[in-house]
Formats: sequence, structure tokens, C-alpha cells
Amino acid sequence: MDTVITLTKENIQQVVDTSMENVVVLCFWSKQSPESTGLTQTLTTMANQHLGRFILAMVDCDQEMEIANYFQIQNLPTTLVLSEGKPIDGFAGVQDEAQIAEMLDKHLPAQWQLKLNQAKALLLENDHASALHVLKEAYGESPNAEVALVYADAQLMAGQLVLAQELLDSIGLADQDSYYQTLKAKLTLAIDAADTPEIRELQLAVNNDPDNIPQLLSLVKALHQANRNEEALPLLFSPLSQDLSLENGEAKQLFLEILTALGQGDQLANQYRRKLYSLLY
Repeated sequence: MDTVITLTKENIQQVVDTSMENVVVLCFWSKQSPESTGLTQTLTTMANQHLGRFILAMVDCDQEMEIANYFQIQNLPTTLVLSEGKPIDGFAGVQDEAQIAEMLDKHLPAQWQLKLNQAKALLLENDHASALHVLKEAYGESPNAEVALVYADAQLMAGQLVLAQELLDSIGLADQDSYYQTLKAKLTLAIDAADTPEIRELQLAVNNDPDNIPQLLSLVKALHQANRNEEALPLLFSPLSQDLSLENGEAKQLFLEILTALGQGDQLANQYRRKLYSLLY
């Protein structure tokens, strides 16, 4: 549904149904009321600025008197806040934008909630990269368990096991519901799958001979393939910080390939890009 609509007898049931999930602001106005013009402009501007937080339904009482009578409108203009099919707040006459915003903030979803909903829709479309970006913003605004669980889920889908672990570890006992338990089980399975015999063998070999660079590069590649980049990147960066031309430039090339594979929006990749730039410049 559009952000600003004209309410009529034909679409009133659709608007009432929409109010079961989204807040709808009804503005009853008339050309016969000079105050209506300014209020409708203010509300339209606010609806466009707060895109997604509420739907503005304009009721032209010169044309839709039946709707005005149904809501028992006595004065024009009048503004009502509709939620779950019922008016829950409102005012008659004109108020300025600050007054209207104060009233609406009591009933509208927070920005983090909108971003969480957006991220859930993106995850359903398998757009993990975009979802992670939106979830990072939502979690920054409100690091609550509701956001953290979805954020951890998205990290698991993207193979970011360490970050998923950190998010799940932040969940308090009271919020460890069935969704949390499912994610913990997924994480355990993912960690087990990532801990291959090949990696364990390479780790042992590198520990026994840390100066064997080809062996270290093999371990880094195996860790990257298992989405264990939180281990792979620092392991490779340590010798690179001493010699950028290590192994005839092969080590640096592998480092750059991993950063490229992780993408521009990846937090870990950005961290190590900055580290690499500090060595180059």
C-alpha cells in the first residue's frame, strides 16, 4: 500500500485490515475548512519523511460523509490514529509538526524495528549481504535480543561463525527461546563441519614448523574455504606485516583475494584492508 492514500468506501476495509499490522493515520478534511490545507500538507510531508512508519489515509469529507459519520467526526480537520482496526489517539483542529510527532512516537514502531523487518524480508530473498548491512544498523541503534537473534542467523547463513557466536553469547537467559536454541544447534553443526581433518593436520604442521610459508598458505586457504576467515586473515597478516613480498608476492596476493571474496561491506575485510593500507602507505 502507498504511503499516502485517499480513503473511500471502496478501500476502507483494506485500510482497516492494513491497520492490523501497520499504524494508519486518518486525516478528515474539507475544502470548506481553511485549516485543513495546512494540516494535510504537514501530515503528507511527515508521512513521506517517516517512510514505512505509518500510512496516511486522507478522507475528503465533502465526498465521504458516510466515513466521517462512521468515525463520529464532529470538527474539521480531525486526525485519528488507527491501530488494529480501532482509533487509539488523535486530535481535532490543527497542531504543528512537533506536536504531531510527539503524539505519533507513542504509537509508531522504532526505526530499528523497521530495519529488522526489512532485513527479514531480505533474508527471505536470500540477499544476505544487504540483510547484514541493515541488521548492523538496527543492532547499532538497539542491541536487543530480538535484533541479535536475527543478526546471528544472518551471520550463520553468511558463514560468519565467530560473529554469530559473539551475538549468541550476548543473549541473556530470559531470551534464550526456541529460536535461540535452534541457532545454537546450527552453530555447533557449522563449527563441526568447518573443523576438517585437513585443517587439523595443517594446523599441527604449521605449529611444528611456523617458518614453512607454503604450508602456512595452504592452511590459510583451507580456513578460508571453511569460512573461518577470522582465523585465516590474522594468521596470514602476521608474516605479511614483516615482509610484503613474502613467497614472491604469493602471500600478499592470497590476502587480497580473500578480502575481495569477502566483499566491500564485510566488517572483517574492511578491518584488514585498513591494516594492509597502513603497511603500503
